[in-house]
Amino acid sequence: MEWDASLLWQFDLLLLLMAVVCAIAALSLKDLVSCAVVGGVYSFLLCLAWTEMLAVDVAFTEAAVGAGISTVLILGTVLHLNRRSKD
Repeated sequence: MEWDASLLWQFDLLLLLMAVVCAIAALSLKDLVSCAVVGGVYSFLLCLAWTEMLAVDVAFTEAAVGAGISTVLILGTVLHLNRRSKD
């Protein structure tokens, strides 16, 4: 299946907007678990962008390391922290 060239820029724009929303959300959230999950979603969106650019090897690495292992390690670390704060 081939992509329609007239729809390709719309897909790129959608990926860009969702990545910007995820980046802003990760910076503004106070809950560490939510930040880790949003960071994983951001990494997955980048994986989709790399796939759309036909850089499949980079996309696979981003999915495995960025969206996979890093997110799991960050969530594991956050769950072992004492998350009680005074504010």
